[in-house]
Amino acid sequence: MNHSTIANTEVIRLITIPISHYCEKVRWALDLLKIPYIEERHVPPFHRSATSKNGGSSVPVLVTKSGNFTDSTDILHYLDTISSSGQYLYPTNVEMRQEVEALEELFDARLGEYTRNWGYFYRSGDRKTMRRAWCNSTPVLERIGFEIAFPLISAKVRQVYNITADSAASSLQGIKEIFEIVDRRLAGGKTYLVGDTISAADITFAALAAPVLLPSEHPVSVAKIEELPIEMAAVIKELQSTAAGVYALRLYRDQRRVQSSHPDRRKSSLQKVAET
Repeated sequence: MNHSTIANTEVIRLITIPISHYCEKVRWALDLLKIPYIEERHVPPFHRSATSKNGGSSVPVLVTKSGNFTDSTDILHYLDTISSSGQYLYPTNVEMRQEVEALEELFDARLGEYTRNWGYFYRSGDRKTMRRAWCNSTPVLERIGFEIAFPLISAKVRQVYNITADSAASSLQGIKEIFEIVDRRLAGGKTYLVGDTISAADITFAALAAPVLLPSEHPVSVAKIEELPIEMAAVIKELQSTAAGVYALRLYRDQRRVQSSHPDRRKSSLQKVAET
């Protein structure tokens, strides 16, 4: 079903946690396809109030007149049906489409978990870093809640995701294995993972690898590499120098452009009320 007429008559809502790399995946797709949207950012765990009202528990959640979507891959598939920009995330060729979908699933299921857990091991206890990561353009009451409850929120994150030195080491090994897979696919000077245009596979890899590459074009700036622990910074520099890292940073540099024509995507209705 083609929903392009719906896309032309509504502005959809994207419920996010600012730093979430799965949310960044969806933001990038929306911007690439030039689909208007309003981003409603929330601080964890306060995001659950917004997501639960729209059929989800975590983020991202895309709220549309056609229904609500609570999985990043489902969202990208939906966005492909409403795109009127002439650009699409999934090839029409069946074999190429299957390749894109298989890579997207690999990155979603493994890379996203690995980069999140490795990053949280080093930074989830740092109030300044997490304030930048979680509180950027969120409702004022949630930012106050963050300041009050940060020790509890940080501890809960480490508990929920089992953040330990061992899990961080295992995650880093997993990251390197995924990067090696991408290195091999790019052998011979390929520009993209599948075909000759950017696809959901490329966006997913770059967005989910962002926590360990720190692209300067990322819409949520958390820390500069010189501000990080020495051990963490050394790993990031190593990953940035790989073929996969160079490729992802190139995608951010050349393809990640936030559409200035969008409505104010960074302020929720609660924040706008608080600022008046």
